[in-house]
This record gives sequence, C-alpha cells and structure tokens, in this order.
Amino acid sequence: MQEIINKVCQHLAGVFKSEVESFDDKVDLLNGIREYLHAEISPFKDEPVDFVKWVKNTKVTHNDYNPNKVAPPEMKLLELSIVNDGYTQPIVSWSNPEKDKIEVIDGFHRHRVGKESKVVNQRVQGYLPVVDIRTEQSGKNDRMASTIRHNRARGKHQVDAMSEIVIELKNRNWRNKRIANELGMDEEEVLRLCQIAGMETLFSDKDFSRAWEADDAIQDDWVDMTDEVEDDVIASYRIPHQDKEERIFHTYDKWECEKAGLYKTSVDGMTVDQCKEAYRNFLADTDRFREAAECVISDWEKSCEHYMTNFAMNRIAWIGQAAMCYATGIPSKFCGGFSLLTDKQKDAANQVALDILNKWLVANGREEVSMEDALNQSSQVELY
Repeated sequence: MQEIINKVCQHLAGVFKSEVESFDDKVDLLNGIREYLHAEISPFKDEPVDFVKWVKNTKVTHNDYNPNKVAPPEMKLLELSIVNDGYTQPIVSWSNPEKDKIEVIDGFHRHRVGKESKVVNQRVQGYLPVVDIRTEQSGKNDRMASTIRHNRARGKHQVDAMSEIVIELKNRNWRNKRIANELGMDEEEVLRLCQIAGMETLFSDKDFSRAWEADDAIQDDWVDMTDEVEDDVIASYRIPHQDKEERIFHTYDKWECEKAGLYKTSVDGMTVDQCKEAYRNFLADTDRFREAAECVISDWEKSCEHYMTNFAMNRIAWIGQAAMCYATGIPSKFCGGFSLLTDKQKDAANQVALDILNKWLVANGREEVSMEDALNQSSQVELY
C-alpha cells in the first residue's frame, strides 16, 4: 500500500513542478484533487470535514444572524492561537450560488482573523480553510439552527440574539418542539427566549385547526409557510432595543422569576382550566395582586432590571405574570386566565401593573410611562 501511495505522490509532485506555475493554480489543483477523492473515493464523503478546501478570503462573507459575539481580549487570544498554532479548525460554510459567495455558518471570528490579521493573512496568502455544510442543510432555517448548535456546543451564545433567531424560526412556522430539538434546547428555554422579546404569548405553541370554517369553505387558497419570507417581514420581528444604553440585560440564569418557575409548562395537580381560573381570581383581587407585585419589585432585582427596561415588550403583562408566579407558583403559560376577567376587572388589573411599573422606574431614576407605552400592544396580543 505504501508503494502505491509513494508512486501517486511522486506523480503529483512532478505535475506540480512541470505544469503548474502560479500559486492560485496550485491551490485550485489541490482543491480539485481533494474534492475528487472526497466525492468519488472516500468512505467518509458524508462528513464535511473530509474535504477542507482553501478559498480566497474575498469570497467568504459573514451571515446576518450569528448570536455569538467575542470580546476584544478573546479576539486577540484567538489571533494569537492562529498565529502560533495555525488554523486547526476550518470555517463551516455554505456556498451561496446566487451571490457567488461563501457564507459563514460557524467560524466567523476565525474568518475575521484570517482577513484582518496581517500576520495570518500574509502567511495563508489571502486564503481561508472552509468546509461546506451538508447540502440538505442549505435552507436558511437549517443554517441558522446549525450556527446555534455549533455555538452552544462550545457554550457560547448571546441570549438576546438567540431570541431573535427563535422568533424568526417561529415566524417561519417552526413549532416550539421542533425548535427545541433542532437547537438542542428544551421547550422551556424556547419560551424564555421568546419572552425576552416580549413575544411569549404571541408565539406560544397552540394547536390551530380549520374546524371553525364552514363545511363548504374553499380550502384551495391555504398557503403553507416556507423559508421564502421577505427580509422586510423578518426585520419587523427584530428586537428594537438591542443597542439602547438604557436597557439592562441579564442572562436568564440570573433571573429570579426563572428560578421561581415562571416558564414552567405545567403545575402538578392542576389542570389547564384550573390554572387559568386561579389566574382570573388572583388578578380580580387587586389588593392581593398589588401586594405580590410590590414583592416582585422588591425581591426580584435582576428580573426587574431585565424586563422593566425592555420597552419592546408588554411590561404590564410581565408584571401580572411575575406577581402571579410569586404569589401562587403558577407560571405564565396559563396567562390566558386574564381573558376571563370582565372589562372593568381588566382595566383595574392593568392600572395596578402600571402603578407598580412606574414606581420601579421612578425609584431607579427613570421617567414614568403611559399605559400605551407599557402595554406595547404591537408585539403582544394577549395580556398576562
């Protein structure tokens, strides 16, 4: 076997010396040989890492959804690692045929170092090592899911940006269970990420059907949602507060409300209807509601900072959900109990929540807000 390997290598070396002059041509030839071996001969052709190719860094571009950010010190450490150790990991990518570009799925910062570090760029002569994602994962949903899986496998992801991706996948008709399975989460974490954007109720998993339609209704005009969603539609679901200095952000492991079970999906010994009924009774008792809400702003410091400064969500709803959980342990999953209140009771409950919100805002050096601003009904369709 070694004799065969030696003969093949000697032949290739001869070809390189006699027929290939430019550096770029040598790279193209090596890529072509590797690709042929990968596609036609290799028993590992289903594994992307089996074919690492070198491409010009001008063809490699970032994606618009990566939730992983690296601080400057870590970027310098990454550059130092690549300077000293070389590229030990390729950049996972997707070849975009429409733009003739290679889009990064994982390895955005390795890609940046290759472009921006003079030492590295000169050493690899303007090239970057990439592997192509499997062809069956070339849809945007799958690429986004792959990016998150890579980031989570390393334990690095930015929660606020993760929530944007979850919401975008929800907008593309992915259900909570599928998102959880594809991104390596549990369904409670999916709910938490939706809540960050103030969209938990709007995007909660519900079993919709067409049973309400008349028997003779025409069904032919039903259009299934696909990956083909216009950019302006997607942009409408982006979180508008990310770069606002007044926003205080805490990762969910710091939230007291999360530890108290605000995002649980069930209550032992209680049915859905019983939980909703308890919600109604709690909110209808404004004195009890106010007392619990006062405890929330007193005891749940990190949760209040995170949610009370998030003007992109329905803060009135969160106060109701948080107070309910604080007082009874019933999670926000059953906030539909608010709809069981009379209009007068709803108004009274909303006013209590607004009073509590403004009390917290003033105590923390911020301006009071109106009911309209606190509700932010453009991004929430059901209160509490």
